[in-house]
Amino acid sequence: MELFSLLLTIPILYVFFLLWKWVNDSRDQQCYILDYQCYKPSDDRMVGTKFCGEVIKRNKNLGLNEYKFLLKAIVSSGIGEQTYAPRVMFAGREECPKLEDGISEMDEFLHDSIGKLLSKAGVSPQEIDILVVNVSMLATAPSLSSRIINHYKMRADIKSFDLTGMGCSASMISVDIIRNVFKSYKNKLALIVTSESLSMNWYTGNDRSMILANCLFRSGGCAVLLTNNKALKHKAMFKLKCLVRTHHGANDESYSVCTQKEDDEGRMGFHLSKSLPKAATRAFVDNLKVITPKILPVRELLRFMAVSLVKKWNRRRGSAPKGAPQGPIKAGVNFKSGVDHFCIHTGGKAVIDGIGVSLDLTEYDLEPARMTLHRYGNTSACSLWYVLAYMEAKKRLKKGHKVLMISFGSGFKCNSCLWEVVRDLDDGNAWKDEIDRYPPKTLLNPYMEKYGWIQDEDISTFKLPEEI
Repeated sequence: MELFSLLLTIPILYVFFLLWKWVNDSRDQQCYILDYQCYKPSDDRMVGTKFCGEVIKRNKNLGLNEYKFLLKAIVSSGIGEQTYAPRVMFAGREECPKLEDGISEMDEFLHDSIGKLLSKAGVSPQEIDILVVNVSMLATAPSLSSRIINHYKMRADIKSFDLTGMGCSASMISVDIIRNVFKSYKNKLALIVTSESLSMNWYTGNDRSMILANCLFRSGGCAVLLTNNKALKHKAMFKLKCLVRTHHGANDESYSVCTQKEDDEGRMGFHLSKSLPKAATRAFVDNLKVITPKILPVRELLRFMAVSLVKKWNRRRGSAPKGAPQGPIKAGVNFKSGVDHFCIHTGGKAVIDGIGVSLDLTEYDLEPARMTLHRYGNTSACSLWYVLAYMEAKKRLKKGHKVLMISFGSGFKCNSCLWEVVRDLDDGNAWKDEIDRYPPKTLLNPYMEKYGWIQDEDISTFKLPEEI
């Protein structure tokens, strides 16, 4: 009898052991953000209206029609006068940059933000186990991750990754890489370094599809410290709940809407196609189809299902008008039932407006993205962290709140993820010294006031004045 009891106990204990091991491993697979540091370049790199005029005047390939196009683009962009450009622009060498310009631009950001982040978090460079660097348009040898490892004298067994060509959605891809590495290794510290190099990628031609990028992209960067060490959970700021990546690279139209290419004169630039809004919408809808069931409560999903069934029934009976909007966006899903804050990529005013309409967001929801676009411009993959920092500086992020990040990138990609705020947050980060000035009374920039006279000029008699 005792032998029978023992034989019965062993498999029961084994089942409990497997259950405990599964729970313990699941806990170690969590992904937390311990801290992050957005880069704030020095004031001597600030791009004002006067400086923009000087840069445009230096480009001898532009004519009156291009000036009118640029004026319209910058006035409607949502960008203000306090964004930042690389030093090569202020040296007047944007037409003939050198590799060292791109490297020094990155070094200035790397040494500032990584140093501040590690100091603030109380972490030594030698404690970093994983390093992911994403800079889309600068690939060096040795790599940028190697430059960081050399500068901070990190360990020889560090796992490093360099991402190029990922575009504005690279931050999410970096988080996804770390999340997957965390599944195999316990108690690790990871560092994400995200930025974009503009020094060697300023377009000096007159192709409108490539000039537009000059109006939107600005300098920036962010360093993010993550961990799966449950012992550090009490120090964490955010916990990753889910992440969804959508890639439409197989679609030829989507693939070609954002490309680095040469114009007819051989000048390198970044081409933005007129099909970009269409490609972004397709990717956004497909991404929402996957992430929506993961982030919304069951009651909202049931309500949505009931509404959809009723609409489908009405269409079959012929009571719905032909061509009525379909899909998850237009069907009336209440995303606020599962999300408290929306961290939207600052790809431009049209991008922010489009997401706002699609998700039925208020101006309060869109304010962080609008203010970030106005203050810092489109800083590519790192823009999301400036938006997040704005929310934190405004003391909006409270324990238990959910933050949905949405980003778009060349390829074409749409990536999104949901973070849970682990504790009340109120650090100002890059907004610390000026958050009280936002939002301003108006987001109108002074470009039209200063250069509006161009609209009345005639191409047959136009001559650019000495002072503009």
